[in-house]
Parts: sequence; structure tokens; C-alpha cells
Amino acid sequence: MLRRSGPRLGYVQSASVSSPAVEIRGLRKQFGEVTAVDGLDLVLPRGQILALLGPNGAGKTTTVEACEGFLRPDAGQVRVLGLDPIADNDRLRARIGVMLQGGGAYPGAKAGEMLALCAAYSADPLDPDWLLDMLGLRENVRTPYRRLSGGQQQRLALACALVGRPELVFLDEPTAGLDAHARILVWELISALRADGVSVLLTTHLLDEAEQLADEIVIVDHGRVVASGAPTDLTGAQSQDRLRLLTATPIDPDELAAALGAGYRCERGTSGAYAVIGALTPRLIADVAAWCAERDVLATELTAAQRSLEEVFLNLTGAEVRR
Repeated sequence: MLRRSGPRLGYVQSASVSSPAVEIRGLRKQFGEVTAVDGLDLVLPRGQILALLGPNGAGKTTTVEACEGFLRPDAGQVRVLGLDPIADNDRLRARIGVMLQGGGAYPGAKAGEMLALCAAYSADPLDPDWLLDMLGLRENVRTPYRRLSGGQQQRLALACALVGRPELVFLDEPTAGLDAHARILVWELISALRADGVSVLLTTHLLDEAEQLADEIVIVDHGRVVASGAPTDLTGAQSQDRLRLLTATPIDPDELAAALGAGYRCERGTSGAYAVIGALTPRLIADVAAWCAERDVLATELTAAQRSLEEVFLNLTGAEVRR
């Protein structure tokens, strides 16, 4: 079972360091004729959480691997904790934690052995037993990695990234495959990292996760930054009055917009929702409700709201599925 109490890591990183945790200027990386990253800029201040978002193939993984020292940039500058990830890799490796999607573990190694090995690389590790308890892995300490469930492998990968008390943690899809309880616990653990002054660079496809955790969100597409800012800044940028409409059965958004008259438009959103955009007035709400009633359409929700992060993301990167 997972522990339900909020985690406390109990180590505080120095706030006196002025250099950012991550600073990227003009990063460019090309693989053959494919440009994976094209002049990307990014700054992660110390003690903050930055979520790097983008569709598949946007350049997220290449950017992170350049920060971790696994890839040499073709152009631009990358500094992590003030160091060059390539030239200073030995010095940097002891100060960062890396969580890989899929864990990167030896298939036959037992969960406890993997965590103990990672702890042995650190001069002052966290207590491995405490981490096993915190992440609900105590009963799996003797289970070979290949026999762990996907969620258990994710939690073990997170434990291995944290056990060395890193100043900066790279988290790749940290809650992939987790159930709701485990997901909340991991969110609490990531928030505890920030409270202790640890910097976090998070990549995730879960937009609610980014919105919940991140101090700043950077959205990339085709190797370039297309938007950045605090979650509230992104969802509120260039906002218009919006009425969110959720109906029990589908409607024609163009027909509704025509009925409302000049100055209004209606967009089909996600999860069966619609957005009526224009001056938000009591009359608008009454007109939309009346239009639905005339057509025997049940309006299950009518709320005034700014754009969701999902809407912003899809508007910037397109709604098509990329592989």
C-alpha cells in the first residue's frame, strides 16, 4: 500500500546560487536531414518546476538529453547548474537525478538492489528503505524489475532519481501507468522537491499534471518554443469572454452561433464541450439555454471560464495525432 501522508524530503538546497538550474540559448540539433531542435531558448530558475510540453516529435526528448549530457548540440549553449553537460559531465552527474521512461533498469535486478546501487553512487543518499516505503514498494523489494507492473517500474525509476539528493531532477512522464492514489502521491513528492529548493524539469503528456505542478510551462513544436509562461498566464493570454457549454447530445456549433447573432462564434471543444465566444452577459446565458430547450437538447453545464491548457496546447500545436 502507498503511504497517504504527505512526503517530507528534509533537505534544502541553497537559494544563494544566482545561476539558473538550466539555461539554454539557441539550441540546435539535427539528425540527418531532420531538425529536431531549431534555435530553442529555455531558462529554469533554481527551486522551480518547469514543464516542457509538446506533441510527439516536437523536440522535447532531444532538448532534455542535451541537458543531461547524452547529446552534443550542433549549435547554441546549454548550461546545467552552471556547468557544460558535455565538458563537465563528471562533476554534473553527481548533482542531478534522471528518471527515464521505462526505468532503464537491469531486467533481472531486484527492486531493492537497483535502489541500493543508485544510493551507493551518492556521498549522502536518502534512506532507500524510506523511499521504498514512501512509494509503496516495500513488498516488491525482492521482485525482479521485469516482474514489476508498469506503475511499480515508474515508482522505482522515480526513487532511483531521488535517492542521491539531487539539486536538479529530470522527470520523464513520472505518473505514466499509475493509478489515481499513486499519481497523487507522486505529485506530492514532486511538490516536496520544490519546497526543499530542488529544481525540476518535467516532461509529460498529461496537461492537468503540468497545470497542477509547474511554476512555468514551455510548449515546443517543430523544435521551437511556441509559448511559455505560468499556467494562468497561458490560459488567460489573449482571453475573450467564453461560455463553456456541455450538452447531453451533440449540437451544430455554427447553427448556435448564427442564432446568437453578430459578435458571437461557437467552437467545438474536447470531451463533448463547446465554447461560445463573445460578450459574456446574462442575456447570452439565457439565449443559449433557450436555444437548447427549443431543440430538446439538455445543457448539462453552462459556465463562464477562460481557455483550458488543453485548448491552448491544441490551438498552438494542432489537434492531429503525431507518431
